[in-house]
Parts: sequence; C-alpha cells; structure tokens
Amino acid sequence: MHAKTQMMLTGKTAHGLQYAVRKSSSAVAYLALSIRCGTRDEEGFHGGIAHFVEHTIFKGTTRRKASSINGYLDRLGGELNAFTTKEEIVFHATVLKEDIGKAASLLFELATCPTFPQHEIEVEKGVVIDEIHSYKDTPSEDIFDKFEEMLFAGHPLSGNILGSPASVRKITREELLRFVKDKFRPCRMAFTIVADIDRKRMEKSIIRLADEFFADHVNDCGVVSECTPVHYAQAASVRPDTGNVPCGQHQPPQAIAFDKTLNKRNHQANCIIGGLAPSLYQERERLATVLLCNILGGPANNSILNSVLREKNGWVYSVECGYNQFSDTGMVTISLGCDKGNVDRCVEAIYREIAKLQDKPLSDRRLKAAKKQLLGQLAVSGDNGETQCLSMGKSLLAYGRINSSAENRALVEAVTAEDIRRAAQEIFDRSRLSKLLYI
Repeated sequence: MHAKTQMMLTGKTAHGLQYAVRKSSSAVAYLALSIRCGTRDEEGFHGGIAHFVEHTIFKGTTRRKASSINGYLDRLGGELNAFTTKEEIVFHATVLKEDIGKAASLLFELATCPTFPQHEIEVEKGVVIDEIHSYKDTPSEDIFDKFEEMLFAGHPLSGNILGSPASVRKITREELLRFVKDKFRPCRMAFTIVADIDRKRMEKSIIRLADEFFADHVNDCGVVSECTPVHYAQAASVRPDTGNVPCGQHQPPQAIAFDKTLNKRNHQANCIIGGLAPSLYQERERLATVLLCNILGGPANNSILNSVLREKNGWVYSVECGYNQFSDTGMVTISLGCDKGNVDRCVEAIYREIAKLQDKPLSDRRLKAAKKQLLGQLAVSGDNGETQCLSMGKSLLAYGRINSSAENRALVEAVTAEDIRRAAQEIFDRSRLSKLLYI
C-alpha cells in the first residue's frame, strides 16, 4: 500500500517495512535505514550493545568482508555512516543518484546479514572504550550523560548510549547476533530516500529489496490505529503506535528532583538545570515546548539566556536550552559553562527569566516573531537533503506518516501565548526541577 503527494511517496511493504521517497533536484542522493531500537531496548543484554552493534555491523556480512564494506561507497565518491540514540539505530548513505541501487542494497545487507567476526569485535571494543574515556575527559559532554542517568534513574532511558568499559568488555558475538535477530525486524524499520529519481520506479526497487532481504519475515508487530497525542504519564497503556513497538513495552519514568554538585576539579564549572517534558505524542504541548526552548535558549543570538548571560553580562562562554523527545516522555535542559565564581548569579538569572515567562504570556508581537524565527530555522535546516532523509525516517517510526511543510507550519501557528506560558509553568516548576553542577 502507498500514498502519494506532489513531492513524496510513502508506503509499507507486506513485511511491515515503512518507506518514503522524496523527489529532489540534486545530483546527490540521501538514503537512510532507521530502526526503532536503541539504548532503552537493551534489557537482557549488556549495556551499550545497541551502539556496539552500530560499530561492528560494518565489520562483515555473509556477502562482504569489512574491507569491501568500508571501501564500497568510498570508491563511488559516496559516504556510509551510522548513529545510535536512546530509541533508534540509523544507517545512512550519501551517493550520486546513479548509485542509489548499490547504496540501498548495502544498507539492507548490513541490517539483515552481519557476521560480527570475533577478531573484529575485540578490536572494536578497544575503540569504543576509548570513546567512552574521551567523553569522560570532556565535562561539557559527560555532564549530560550523568544528568540523564540521574533524572531517569531506574528507567531504561537512564542507560548511557556508549555503555561502560565493563559492560562493553562483556559483549559477545552470540549476544550481538541475538540482538540483531530480536530487534532488527522489518516492521520496526523505515527506509527513506531523498533523490532526483522516479518515485514509482524506486518504490518497486524497495519492494524487491524487502522481498530479497526479508523473505523469512512477516509483519509480526501487529497493526494499530492512527496515532493520537497522549500524555506521557498515560503512554504505557494508551500510547499510539504504528506497529513498531507493542504498546505498554515502555513505562514512562517517574523522576525525583535532585540538586547535586560533583567536584571534578575542573578549571571552569558546568551546570544543567532541567526535568521531564512532553513526549513525541503530546502534539500541542510538544510544539509549545519547542517554541519555549527556542525563545529561552535556542541557537540564535537573540535568545533570552544568551542575551542576558553572555551578551549583556559576559558571565558564560555558552548557554542553551535543549529539548529531547522520546516516545513516552521528554527532557528539557538548560546547560551552561562558566567560571566557578559566576555559577550562582547565572542560576539566579535563569530562574528570574523563567519566572517572567511563567507570569505573563508573550505579547502578540513577540509570539509572532518567535514563530517566524522557528519556522525560518526549520526551513533552513530542512533544506539539507540528509536532514530531510533522517527526519523522514524518524517521523515514519514515530507517527507512521510524514507531515508536509504546510502542516508543520499550521501546527506551529496554532500554538498560543497561553500554551507557552503553561509549558513554562509545568516544565520549570521549581519543585520538579533538577540541577547538576560540575565544579
């Protein structure tokens, strides 16, 4: 079955694989195979196995050796890459449009018939453990991992994506093969392409690839009705699903606020203030939170915290407000780096600016300006073919569909000043906020 818009064709194969092909005018093609499986799905496995699979899956398949995989797209002038998040593993490629077929076949091959040679596993363990240590040596990175670990304590979202040196050392070849067999099912996958290509012809190619690589699979994830936004506190029982993850598998976290200072003997201080936020499926609340975070500490120089803490007072060398969205919850963080003597005044200023957003709704002028800025940022970032391709995969896995630009604009325009004030009141309720300080 498939659906077609002016620029995009979407569908699902008999095996449950979702796909989308977006027409572009570039000589470069972008492809991604996104799998709904990440760090939070490691129960019964050693911590960090999802990320370790991502690393070692390039080390050989039943059809190719590692040397052939690593150089295959390079020789065509293309690129092959991958990344792991709390909820996804994504393999993606960039090639000239005439090489789409080769790249697509390679992505399916990697996900369906890896061999995980034992000698390659041992080599890669050293690489990943070095990566873990490098993060530990970077306080501005390490503090995020520690904050998530503490905020989501006792919940699958608390796990470090990289795992620990001890857990990585314990991963076995048999465990890697079992993880792929259990998690890499076509009904948990989305294949997306952005290229100058005939969409109907590409659709036929995708179906042929699915028939070839998923011959032994059926759509065993079930069928669930169209997604409807729900509150993360109810997500475990009524969370919408597209058949990729059985409803009820993920219980939402119940975070307990903390205020902790760790002496890292760093020259400068790093601080994070944050807490739980709306999930992917709380549509109106989610968009209000996106706008709130962009106004408060987004990437633009005119964000409130950048204006007050950096431009006006020179107290920080960096400050930003970030929003991570998961299937059953979300997390908002305000992060900053500064001299140790400026920590208290920075924290006080942050709470003061938040209070202003909690007490009084934005004026019509400020709200209009904030929406225009966000929509402009989304348009600029979305003009990149790779960004489009990866975003399409995430949307298919989360919602089973991909919004048009007009639909996204309408959703942003529908957010009111009161929605943003309510988001500020709920997310930044001082009784529920947590703070972690590295000094």
